[in-house]
Amino acid sequence: MKLRTLPVYMIFLTMGLIDSVGPMVSLAKESFKISTTIASLLPMLGYMMYGLLSIPAGLLQDKKGKKFIMNLGLSIALIGLFIPIISGMSGNMIIDPNSLAQFYKILAAILMLGAGGAILQVSGNPIMRDFSEPGRYSKNLSFAQSFITVGSSLGFLLPVVMLRAFGLDWSILFPVFAGIVLAGIIWLNMLRIREGNDKDKHATVTSCFRLLKNGYILIMVIGIFIYCGIEIAMSAYVPILLKEKYNVSVEKIGLLIGWSLFYLPILSGRFFGAWIMSRIAPARLLLFTVLFSFVGFMLIFSNSFALTLFGIFVIGLGFANIFPLLFSLTIEYMPDNANELSGLMVSAITGGAFIPPIMGVIADSISIQIAFLAPATCVLYLLFVAVVNNVNVNKTRRIIV
Repeated sequence: MKLRTLPVYMIFLTMGLIDSVGPMVSLAKESFKISTTIASLLPMLGYMMYGLLSIPAGLLQDKKGKKFIMNLGLSIALIGLFIPIISGMSGNMIIDPNSLAQFYKILAAILMLGAGGAILQVSGNPIMRDFSEPGRYSKNLSFAQSFITVGSSLGFLLPVVMLRAFGLDWSILFPVFAGIVLAGIIWLNMLRIREGNDKDKHATVTSCFRLLKNGYILIMVIGIFIYCGIEIAMSAYVPILLKEKYNVSVEKIGLLIGWSLFYLPILSGRFFGAWIMSRIAPARLLLFTVLFSFVGFMLIFSNSFALTLFGIFVIGLGFANIFPLLFSLTIEYMPDNANELSGLMVSAITGGAFIPPIMGVIADSISIQIAFLAPATCVLYLLFVAVVNNVNVNKTRRIIV
């Protein structure tokens, strides 16, 4: 890791803060005594912003540059985090049992955090290409994605640590996140960025959507949509599964177990992703990881506590490099259209807004275990994407253009 890239990795860490909305589902459900479906509004609102803002942010980035866009995203996220802080939710939240006003303020904060995260993703993923030597983009992006997982992990770890050490509740996440975002703003503006731009013609909304006429691009964008929906669904519902099926307390230990079995394998896999990709071709690695994940989902449907925990671990390990592989394979396919592609693919992160609510409805109407059929089915599409990238890749791309 080069010293000059540290601020960029800090930006990736701040991107991961929006992923902390996953464990907030179980925390909000327990704190405000609301249904799983209502609690799932948290990721829904946060990740809807990816669909609304990513393409406009990509177009603005094409004109203003990546550093401007990163500053914009960080500033919006910081404003959002101050909403619960100024409302008294900063570690000692007093719940009003007769009102959901506090929950609505948290929804507003997540909406702003999602908006900031969407804008950051548009600039952060392609900027790694400006810092990468030829042929190392997939490896460097995988390593950078591990910092997103560090940010995501805070949503699991901080509530447990702060409750045990200081008696503070999970709303301590908001001031801690605000401090991280503020540090990111300061560090980013100390960084000089030489942005690569090989195009004289600026991107437009039409040029973005025209890329979807390319069959390969369309398949990969849908793959990002599906993957992000599954990951957020896992982070949201694993603690609830442990609570409702195996009576594991969410705030005391359920979040810690969920993190250690899901996000810790993702974190480890992404840290070692660059080393793995130097030995296995990205397309082949994508196939291996998707198959590995599918096996994990099958284990979740056992009625064994041990097999369920092992299944969650296997899914996490399999999921470690799927996102950076999908993203980098697509960017490398059309590097001259990096801004448009980044906008399209980051808009597809809005998948995190749709699969969790579907699981919430199934969990409330049938059972939490049956709800996991939704992400398990979605993995089959990722398997299709992996096969497309492996069956004579260049030939396949030409055929489906």
